[in-house]
Amino acid sequence: MEVETAKQQQDASSAAKAEALNDWLPITKSRHAKWWYSAFHNVTAMVGAGILGLPYAMSQLGWGPGVTIMVLSWIITLYTLWQMVEMHEVVPGKRCDRYHELGQHAFGERCGLWVVVPLQLSCEVGLGIIYMVTGGNSLKKIYDTVYPDGKDIRRTYFIMMFGAVHFFLSHLPSFNSITAVSFLAALMSLGYSTIAWGASLHKGVQPTVSYTPSHTSTTDIVFDFFGGLGDIAFAFAGHNVVLEIQATIPSTPDKPSKKPMWKGVVVAYIIVALCYFPVAFCGYLVFGNQVEDNILLSLEKPKSLIVAANAFVVVHVIGSYQVFSMPVFDMIESFLVKQMKFKPSAMLRFASRNVYVAFTMFVGITFPFFGGLLGFFGGFCFAPTSYYIPCFIWLKLYKPKRFSLSWFTNWACITVGLILTVLGPIGGMRSLIQSAQTFKFFS
Repeated sequence: MEVETAKQQQDASSAAKAEALNDWLPITKSRHAKWWYSAFHNVTAMVGAGILGLPYAMSQLGWGPGVTIMVLSWIITLYTLWQMVEMHEVVPGKRCDRYHELGQHAFGERCGLWVVVPLQLSCEVGLGIIYMVTGGNSLKKIYDTVYPDGKDIRRTYFIMMFGAVHFFLSHLPSFNSITAVSFLAALMSLGYSTIAWGASLHKGVQPTVSYTPSHTSTTDIVFDFFGGLGDIAFAFAGHNVVLEIQATIPSTPDKPSKKPMWKGVVVAYIIVALCYFPVAFCGYLVFGNQVEDNILLSLEKPKSLIVAANAFVVVHVIGSYQVFSMPVFDMIESFLVKQMKFKPSAMLRFASRNVYVAFTMFVGITFPFFGGLLGFFGGFCFAPTSYYIPCFIWLKLYKPKRFSLSWFTNWACITVGLILTVLGPIGGMRSLIQSAQTFKFFS
């Protein structure tokens, strides 16, 4: 009897500690979000640096394959997002507040952790690095446009300027506390994507436009095609934070969080379509195979619009960086408290977050290969987490009947995702190697 009582007390103590830690960690600290929070958090997460590379991806794929992969990706990732929203509370009375918690429920404590965490961290840290490069590039583009005859300033300094903002913003305590930043970023995404396709159409189809591959070598054409697949996979990256976004919405048995969350996701995906497809198709239509890996770099006039678009990009990727960094902060702080036995404190949070921001800024300065980074990270990390890991979890938990519609749909998504995972990084890595051959560090 005494042993049983002691065990109950120990379990109660462990539960109280876990609840106290959840009240401190940034993902679960606040659960007062509304459905529209879900909408603009998802827009901020999805419509990021990847949209600027879509016309370039189209130039690598061509009209037929490019349009097909774009449409398929939109449909597949909307379906897998629905799956994740549904599985957030797959266990009655328990919430899978983090991607790895869902993975652990499906595949076991250790296996689920190793399946999800390395990929999710690679995605989120990779995005942090890419957003550093994107923000720095856009700041430099603003400077070069406004002062065409001004002193040439290294891109390194612009990336440092962008990074400096995050040494302040990264200390907002919870996911909900970045709501205003995320809302502003979502508005900016609509602004710069509209400018990107609108200015492209205003410029008109170029006299020398060509939609044939930019290279004549079969090897180059094949590797470019692989890189284009990775670029598109990169653009659909919101799954890495969807459960964490849903964790901020209150949930009761009568009003489960999946209802407002799904409403926000549908609105977000409509906005994603309005941003992605016009930018990808209009950019490629106008510039053909000569389009830059960042569409805004292909637009030189009118100057005021180019400056505005790049300013919108800077504000947007500030918000995107924060949205994708919050789950990383959550993991780091959880690890330091649970495994390293640090006490939850403001100083621990201050030190760990500053180190992370400094790390992403340093790597972004060292390897600012925008196009290659999109393709490599897109295929290697984002395709698994967005296209098919949710399908594997769904098959594991719900066990749909073999050859049923659900079974076929999930295996079709898995097949497309695996193709992107295998081929995308090959093209991205080759692009990185080619860029590195002529690159000077910290230039």
